Formats: sequence, C-alpha cells, structure tokens
Amino acid sequence: MGKSASAPASSPSSSSSGPAPANASGRRPVDEVRNRNIRAAIWQNETENGVMYNVTFRRSYRDDKGAWHDSDSFGYGDLMNLAKAAMDAHTAITAAVNKDRRRDGESS
Repeated sequence: MGKSASAPASSPSSSSSGPAPANASGRRPVDEVRNRNIRAAIWQNETENGVMYNVTFRRSYRDDKGAWHDSDSFGYGDLMNLAKAAMDAHTAITAAVNKDRRRDGESS
C-alpha cells in the first residue's frame, strides 16, 4: 500500500511528521494516506473471523505560535480533504484485502 503525497507545503514537525504515532498499546498503523493536512491511519486487527482493517483520521494544524498539533475534529473546510483521505484509505484497504485473499488462496 502506498502513501498519498498530498502533504501541506510546510510539513508539520515533531510527532506530526513521518509515520503516525503508535496507539496506547504501542502498535503502529500498517499504512497511512494523506490529503493536505488530513491523515488517515490504517490499522490491521487479527480477529477470530480473520483480518479486519480500521481507519482513524487526524487533522494537523498550527497554533498562533507556529507549533504543530493534531486534532480529530474537522471543520467545514476540511470535509472534502477528509472525504478524499477516506476514499484513498478505502482503496488501500481494498488492495490489502485482495492481497490477503490471494495469499490465503495460495496457502490452502
């Protein structure tokens, strides 16, 4: 799965640049797609019914002092970028599911 290359002109620094941060259990997403200041982190979860994928969305922004922060709240102006990130995440997950199915078909 590839990463979308639509980052803002000046990239966020510290935890906002590079891969998405690990969650509370220390796991990292299996992929990440970006559309401008919106990031979609794709998480893979093993379940008794097989592999499941979930997506979390974050918006990067600068405060009045120029420091970068992340939020999970989206304004009207963010919605089209959020929708594009969601579509890109859907495409990435579809590719991963198809790859999983091909691999599972070869191993049976």
